[in-house]
Order: sequence, then C-alpha cells, then structure tokens
Amino acid sequence: NTDSFFERCKQKQPLTMFRATTLAAKALAPMGDRILIRRAAKETQTAGGIFLPTGDAAKSPNEGEVVSTGPGIRDISGVLHAPTLAKGDSVLLPEYGGMKIEVNKEELYLFREDDILGKFE
Repeated sequence: NTDSFFERCKQKQPLTMFRATTLAAKALAPMGDRILIRRAAKETQTAGGIFLPTGDAAKSPNEGEVVSTGPGIRDISGVLHAPTLAKGDSVLLPEYGGMKIEVNKEELYLFREDDILGKFE
C-alpha cells in the first residue's frame, strides 16, 4: 500500500510550510485573529519624475489593504472578540513581520491583528 501512497503524493502539488508558502487554493480564510493583507505596490517614480530604486535596494511599503479577516479570538471565558478591521481597510504595517504566502500567483501576508500598527481613515 505504500506504492499507492507515493503515487498519490506525486499527483498533488506540494505545500511548503516555511516562511514563504505557496498555496494552490482559490481562497484562503484566516483563522483566529489573523488578517490577510495585500501590501501596497512599490512606487517606482515620484510625482516630479525621479525614478526610485527597485529590487532589494527599495524598502517594501508599510501600507496594505485587508483582503480578509479571521473570525476573531476567544478570551478565557470563551467570549469571541471579532476583529476591528474589515475587508478593504487600509492599514499601516510593521517594517518586518507577517507570514508571506502566495495565493493564485499573488503575494499576500498573514498578520495577527495585534501586529498591525494602525488603520487609515
């Protein structure tokens, strides 16, 4: 029966569970107090026409848009506390952190709600 197990494994796309994760799913629903974020695109040219460096030399933007949220987190007494963020909110992100994942060839990040620094109004 081990042969059939290996045959089934060969047919499926591998799931990598490290810092950068590739998922072959169409949608990802965050669990608990996690928030799925799409980082803002890097600016490559200023309004005055000056070109900015790209690649590793450029810092990633600290702004993003909420793609989806988890149901919230439960406290010790079992009460569910819903997240304060909603889909479409613009948020301020820390310079480092979050789990980078790829869903449908799109780069997204998973953050805990506590790690998000603020919400733009």
